[in-house]
Amino acid sequence: MIAELCQNHNGDVGIIKEMVAAAAESGAEYAKIQTIHSSQLTHRERFDEGLIEGGTIKTIKRPYDQELKRLKTLDIDDAAIDIFLEACKDNNIKPMTTIFTRDVVKKTFAQGFKSIKLASFDCISYPLAKEIIDFKPDLLIVSTGCSYKKEIEKMAHIIKTVPNHALLHCVSIYPTPLNEANISRIDYLKTLVKKVGLSDHSEYSENKLEILKWCVCKNIDFVERHFTILEKDETKDGRVSLNPSEMKEAIEICNWGNEKKAKFLDENKKDKKLIEGNPNRELSAVELLNRDYYQGRFASKDSSNRTIYNWDESISIEN
Repeated sequence: MIAELCQNHNGDVGIIKEMVAAAAESGAEYAKIQTIHSSQLTHRERFDEGLIEGGTIKTIKRPYDQELKRLKTLDIDDAAIDIFLEACKDNNIKPMTTIFTRDVVKKTFAQGFKSIKLASFDCISYPLAKEIIDFKPDLLIVSTGCSYKKEIEKMAHIIKTVPNHALLHCVSIYPTPLNEANISRIDYLKTLVKKVGLSDHSEYSENKLEILKWCVCKNIDFVERHFTILEKDETKDGRVSLNPSEMKEAIEICNWGNEKKAKFLDENKKDKKLIEGNPNRELSAVELLNRDYYQGRFASKDSSNRTIYNWDESISIEN
């Protein structure tokens, strides 16, 4: 279990320490933060106003100035990261981070991180993955939400050079409803790599842990859930996060034995078609909109203030 602290710390180092302790007490194996900085947010003017045609959203409206202002309150500095790493050590939980831009790779490893994740929208960021691999991570995990098969297959080939690697099934709809879970995709991921998992953004108040239960019955290796110790309306990601008691419940499900799994599958046969979905389905309109916005949301800058995207094969980064 990976407890993703994401933005649920609200930029407060004290909350970060409490979150690490609560994640460990809940039974999570990893506590994960995000190596992300508001200064790396890219200004793409078409998202300032968005676009609606014929009553259909064509481009998400998410103004740069508003997003920058929000993200600045969530920035954590090097001292906060040191505190996070120390809290992980004190609570006997493994630290992990998601790297969002190519210019921080060397620094992230120098800080002491060895377990790295790439978010779904970087499943196409092959140069970023290769630069991470050069630093020999102990674990490299890539989420696959909003990705096409050819993109996933290329990334799977690249990360196979890391002895411990995995792909996570993810549906980039926040929150993810049961009819969009499409967990049959896990079977496809198993044809590409030895270890697979689930990055789950379902809403506990709506669907409890149903998606997790079905995925555990497929014998997955990793589960990632957003985690919070605050009330769920106090953070942007709270709605798709688990609190400590819900996290404990999730970990209990992860520890189901074969008998428990068989019983669950037998008692829920009627729901199988809905939850399984189609591994070859097309991306939904919501996923395509999110792919459009989130790919390239963050980027590196060179000395000339030129934007360098994570997928740009033609430009190298000095780490």
